[in-house]
Amino acid sequence: MKCNSQYLIIMAAAVSASLWTSKPALADDRPPPQIAVIGEGETAIAPDMAVIGLAVASEEKTARAALDANNEAMAAVLASLREMGIADKDLQTSNFSIAPVYVYPKRKSEEQKPKIVGYRVNNALTVRVRDLAKLGAIIDRSVTLGVNQGGNISFTNDDPSAAIAEARKNAVADAMARARTLTEAAGIGLGNILTISENSFSPRPMPMARAEMRMAADAVPVATGENTYRVQVNMTFELDQ
Repeated sequence: MKCNSQYLIIMAAAVSASLWTSKPALADDRPPPQIAVIGEGETAIAPDMAVIGLAVASEEKTARAALDANNEAMAAVLASLREMGIADKDLQTSNFSIAPVYVYPKRKSEEQKPKIVGYRVNNALTVRVRDLAKLGAIIDRSVTLGVNQGGNISFTNDDPSAAIAEARKNAVADAMARARTLTEAAGIGLGNILTISENSFSPRPMPMARAEMRMAADAVPVATGENTYRVQVNMTFELDQ
């Protein structure tokens, strides 16, 4: 009986010691007071490259005739583009199709089936133009040689890394400024950075009057504008209380 009493006393002491030592650990596990902010930064630069879609659509009574006409026009367009300094690496066929052309009955109640009256061939080309001064002339000459569809133009930059890096710096500076403003208003200090993450956004065109390019009188007028690279950062700071 005496032995059992001593065992119970030892166990109670061990449990008490365990509870006492665990209290500080629970306090240490709690995260420090924090503040989370979002910073935004952007940099605008002039584009140095354009991507344009040019397509030739040909329609004839037979698929062979439509293909021959299309091949002749597209070959002339490609030869012209190369003559104007477009490298082969910047020329890429983006779509090619051959399809019948139907004539449908005039009235829905008629039982006549649609008739094939010809064939249509479409050959689309994606062109990267690195000399923007030639862009208007390239469009004009391509249309003369047979391009009759496309024309979608997007202006971009061959290497936007420097602009994106500058936008990142601006975003971090903006986030830190916001955090300082909030903590100063609350009367508390700003501690160490705990987390930081980034979101990048594609450039959006910003037309500018000064961006009107000087072209030949017979060229298509083109305005390049600017590309804006935007970065958003999420930052979490400790609060120094």
